[in-house]
Amino acid sequence: MARKPRIHHPGAFYHVMLRGNGKQDIFFDDRDRYRFYLLLQEGVERFRHRIHAFCLMSNHVHLVVQVDALPLSRIMQNLSFRYTRWINWRHDRCGHLFQSRYKAVLVDGDSYLLELVRYVHLNPVRAGMAAAPGEYPWTGHKAYCGMETLPWLCTDMILGMLSETRDAASRAYLAFVRDGISEGRRGEFHGEGTADSRILGDEEFVHNLMGEGGFPRTAISIDDVISAVCRHYRLTPEMLAQPGKKQVLSRARGMAAWIIQDLPSCSLTELGRRTGRDLSSLSAIAARLHARSAVEASLAEEKGAILAQITQITRCKA
Repeated sequence: MARKPRIHHPGAFYHVMLRGNGKQDIFFDDRDRYRFYLLLQEGVERFRHRIHAFCLMSNHVHLVVQVDALPLSRIMQNLSFRYTRWINWRHDRCGHLFQSRYKAVLVDGDSYLLELVRYVHLNPVRAGMAAAPGEYPWTGHKAYCGMETLPWLCTDMILGMLSETRDAASRAYLAFVRDGISEGRRGEFHGEGTADSRILGDEEFVHNLMGEGGFPRTAISIDDVISAVCRHYRLTPEMLAQPGKKQVLSRARGMAAWIIQDLPSCSLTELGRRTGRDLSSLSAIAARLHARSAVEASLAEEKGAILAQITQITRCKA
C-alpha cells in the first residue's frame, strides 16, 4: 500500500520522531549532541520554523516543531543529512544513520500542545534514564525552568499559556510536568489508535486541514510565491517576464527561485516558463543568493519576510 503524503500546513505543530537505523545509537558523546544543537539552531535561522520542545535519547530524537511556509520534510531532510555527514566523518563511518523516514504527527495545538511538550520532556523518566526530568540534561526542560538558555528553543508560547509573568509561568510549568510524571506511554502522540495516523485532533480539526479524498487543503503554489515576491518588490507578475537585466527584476526572480528550490509543490521549470528564463540561469542566481546569505544577514531577513507573506497567503486560502 502506498504511503499517504506528508501534510504541510503553515503554522502547524508536529511531534517529530527521528530514529537510528536498526535501533542503533545516533549520539556517541556530548560533542555529537552539541553538534546536533548547532544544526537545530542553523535550521531555525534558515527555515524560520520553531522548536517548542525536544529530547535527545541515545538512539532517537523527539522534537515539537511548528513550521512556517516551508514544509517539515525540507527541514528534516536538511537536519538528518548534515548530522549523518558529521557522524560519518567524525567516527569514520559510512552509510545510513537514520531510518529512511522520520515519523511526524500533526497535532492540534489548542488541545494537545501543552501535554505534548510535557510528554516529550518526560521521555527520559518513562525510559528509566532519570528519576526526574531535571536530572536528564538533553531536553528543553531546564530552559523552561529558567536554568538554561537555548536561543533556538521557543519557550514563550508554552509559558504564555500558563501565566503572564515569566517566573509564575515557569513555576506553573514545573508543577504541570510533575503532575505527569506517572503518566505512561501515550500512543496517540505516536499516531496510534487514530483514524489518520498523521493527525491528532478532533473531527473538526481534521476537516479544516484536509480536503476531499484525504489530501491536504492547502499547498504552496507558484502563484503564491510570485504574488509574495511581487508584493515585496512592488512589481507585477508581468514585469518578472520582461527582457533585460534590471537589478530589481533580477533580484526578484532570484529570490523566487531560491524559495522554490525548498518547496516540493513548485519547480524551477515552472518558474522558468512564467518568467521566460531558462532553468540554468534561475538555478545559478538562486545559488548565488544562498551563498551570499552566509555573510549578508539582510538577504536571509529578506527571504524570511517573503516567506511570511507566502504563509499569510496560504492561510487565507485554507
